[in-house]
Amino acid sequence: MDAILQVDNLTKQYTDFTLDHVSFSVRKGTIMGLIGENGAGKSTTINAILDLIHKDEGSVTFWGQKLSSSKQLKEEIGVVFDGINFYETLTPFKVGKIAGAAYRQWDAQLFKDYLKRFQLPADKEIKSLSKGMKMKLSIAVALSHKPKLLILDEATSGLDPVMRDDILDVFLDFVQDENHSILMSSHITTDLEKIADYITFIHQGKVLFCKTKDELRYNYGIIRCGATLFDQLDKDEILVYRKDEYQWNVLVADKEKARKKYKKAVVDDATIDDILLLYVKGEQTK
Repeated sequence: MDAILQVDNLTKQYTDFTLDHVSFSVRKGTIMGLIGENGAGKSTTINAILDLIHKDEGSVTFWGQKLSSSKQLKEEIGVVFDGINFYETLTPFKVGKIAGAAYRQWDAQLFKDYLKRFQLPADKEIKSLSKGMKMKLSIAVALSHKPKLLILDEATSGLDPVMRDDILDVFLDFVQDENHSILMSSHITTDLEKIADYITFIHQGKVLFCKTKDELRYNYGIIRCGATLFDQLDKDEILVYRKDEYQWNVLVADKEKARKKYKKAVVDDATIDDILLLYVKGEQTK
């Protein structure tokens, strides 16, 4: 089947927050970026997908199967969280030994190659490593048991720009095999602009949209205008708007149409960051 990961109506109720019927799918050979403000529900979604928290409603399947149905499924999924999940007194060498006993598909030579590529000392205790080095160790472990799906929760946070770029290249290499896919949550939207095929935007526990990155980058635009022109805009074309000190900023789904229709307005290209900020801080007309 085409979808490696299928999430349908995923719901989790807390006292002060609800993950509300979240649905999306991750297809073979693609990278899905998961974006949203802090507290939007990204980590809750990933924890529920991995059965780390109880779901109140909805279903999650990997290759059409529930995670609990097969031990092999867990071999096929590599996971990296925003934070180290190994005892800090271990060394990367010892982590490799433990992982080798835990995963039937563990490739010791591949792990050694990643330690060298990421410039990780094999014999230093984890507690002596920087946050970025700990993150690289987690990524090396996740890749070295040869998964087909990577699930990454803020996996590039804590890395300097050069190493982040190198890690993104590793992820791009990973999905060159069209049976591989990645679900990647990140607040660094420029990372997703570089590597993601699709973007799912979660806001206040709900999916606002799931679209191709190219549609967002090449079709979406922001009209910058004064109050007079704002009043003349077709409200059906406005996705979200925000007024700042000097002008109105209006997000539209078809920037070329807006440029032809409103010749006196400035219509800028919209980055994923722009789109996220406008949805989080702006208002909708309907």
